Amino acid sequence: MKKQRGYLVVLILATVLAASCGSDSKETSGETKPPPTHPAGSTMARIQAKGKLVVGTKYDQLGFGQQNPTTGKVEGFDVEIAKRIAVAIFGGDDKSVEAKIEYVETVSKNREPFIQDGKVDIVAATYTINDTRKQVVDFAGPYFVAKQDIMVKSDDSSIKSVTDLNAKKACTVKGSTSEKNLRAKAPQAEVSLFDTYSQCGEALRDGRVQAVTTDAPILAGLVSRSDRAFKLVEAPFSEEPYGIGLKKGDDVFRNFINDRLEEIYGNGEWKAAFDSTLGALGLKSEQPPKVDRYPSSPSTGTSTSTSTGSGSSTSTSTPSSTSRPSSTSTSTSSSSTSTSTPTPTP
Repeated sequence: MKKQRGYLVVLILATVLAASCGSDSKETSGETKPPPTHPAGSTMARIQAKGKLVVGTKYDQLGFGQQNPTTGKVEGFDVEIAKRIAVAIFGGDDKSVEAKIEYVETVSKNREPFIQDGKVDIVAATYTINDTRKQVVDFAGPYFVAKQDIMVKSDDSSIKSVTDLNAKKACTVKGSTSEKNLRAKAPQAEVSLFDTYSQCGEALRDGRVQAVTTDAPILAGLVSRSDRAFKLVEAPFSEEPYGIGLKKGDDVFRNFINDRLEEIYGNGEWKAAFDSTLGALGLKSEQPPKVDRYPSSPSTGTSTSTSTGSGSSTSTSTPSSTSRPSSTSTSTSSSSTSTSTPTPTP
C-alpha cells in the first residue's frame, strides 16, 4: 500500500513538472506570422527563396551561443534573436522556423571575413558595434549592451579593478574589443590571446593566467559552470553594444532587421528571449537598448537610395570589394600575432 502511495506521489509530481515546463515553453515562444512578401531583389527575398538563413554565431558562450553537447543544438540569447529575425523573413514562429536556420560557428576573428565573403547572411555573436568595424561591415541594433569586467579565481583578492591587471597575466580573445580595452586600460598587463573565451577559462584554471577579461555576461557563463572555482570582480570598465552584423551597404536589409528588433522590443519577445537564456544564469533583465539607425557610410555611394525602395539593394554590395582586402589581411595577422590593430570585437 505504501509503495502504491509513493508511486502515486511521484506520478503527480511528474505531471505537475511537465505541465510547468509546457507553460514555460509557451511563454517563451514568439508570435506566429504568416509568410511575408519581400521586395524583389532584396536580401530578404533571396534568403526566403533559398529557404535558409545562415547565421554566424559562437558555440562556446553559455547564455549567448553554445552548442548543447547532448542535442547538438546551438542555444542562447544570440540564437533567440536570430530566430526572431528568421520569423520576419519566413513567417511562422520561433519554434517552427528552427528548421530554416543554419548555424555556422564564428569566432571573433572570423566575423568580418565570413560576412564579406558571403559565408553567412548575418552574424549574431556578441558582436560589438564600433566605428572600426563599420568601415567594412554594417550593423543592425544594438539588441544588448554589455559591460566589460574581469574574472579571477575565487580565492584571489589581489585584483579589484582593471588597473590591477598591470604586470599581471590576463587573457582575452584575438581580435576582440576586449583586447583593445585591456591594452588601453592596463598597458603593462601581460596579455595572452586565444580563439575562444572557454580556452581563457582553462588557462585561468591551470594557472597560466591570473585573470580573464571580456563582457560580464560572457564571464557570468564561465563562472556558472566553473564549480565555484571562478568569480566576477564586478568592476566594469567599458560598455559594449551588441549588434547584428551584415554586408556593408545593404541598407534595405539593415532597416528590415532594425524594424524587427524594435517590434520584438515592444511585443515582449525580447524579454522572453532574455529570461529564458541570460535570465536563467541570474542576470537581471533590463530594458532593451534603443536601435541606432546610423547614416550610411559615405563610401557606400548607392546606399542612401536603397533605403527607400526594394530591388536596388543588390547594387550595394560593391563597396565591400574595395574594403575587403584590408579586412581579410588584418584578420589573418590577428591569428599570428598579438597586436590589436585588426577590427576589434568581444
